[in-house]
Amino acid sequence: MTDSETEPPIRVLLLFKNRLLREALSRLCRKREDLLLVKAMDYSDSVASCLVDDPPYEVLVLDFLDRRFLTSLSALRHQQSNEFKPILIDMQDDAQEFLAAVRAGVLGYLLKNASGSEVIAAIGAIHKHEAVCPSHLCAHLFQQYARGSCVAEVWTAQPSHELTLRQRQLMNLVAKGLTNKEIAAQLNLSEFTVRNHIHRILKQVEVSSRQEAVRVVRAQGLTMPQ
Repeated sequence: MTDSETEPPIRVLLLFKNRLLREALSRLCRKREDLLLVKAMDYSDSVASCLVDDPPYEVLVLDFLDRRFLTSLSALRHQQSNEFKPILIDMQDDAQEFLAAVRAGVLGYLLKNASGSEVIAAIGAIHKHEAVCPSHLCAHLFQQYARGSCVAEVWTAQPSHELTLRQRQLMNLVAKGLTNKEIAAQLNLSEFTVRNHIHRILKQVEVSSRQEAVRVVRAQGLTMPQ
């Protein structure tokens, strides 16, 4: 019995500015028993909200990098507890572009000379919680991480931004993607109080967004009670 007979097909959504590439990959996906093409779409400024209403998909394949779009889409889908894994293809062989994609949450990065079979293999790998990128670009990722580790050592040597129990409870709920209204309901607080707490936490850990605050709190090893 093959894997395709024992496991459900991977649900794939294609979002491409390049119509030719979008149509070619659509045909390729439809021929595969291990893939289920949910939809193949062109990109527009309002497409993020439309994608949330689509049937659940597990892998999103794109041919462009828009960090604001990926961030907003990820936040919207996280609210529905429906995470997806993004792959960029037809990308430039550029280290800075690659690192920007990684920072945006991309798990697969394929160059414009990638074959159809390489794209299919990447979809399968991403679905198995692996990452895919050209080996020579991976070296830049290691270098970036090494530099970041040095910065982290200096950071952790400074006095930690210790949070109160209430603040840690709040950050735990923020990390789960809850809105201020949902957090207020869970902790029996007003939305105004929750908003003020989060504002103070952002200033306390010296970041500008909720997601950055979660990363800093986790990096410093501050436990967040359930």
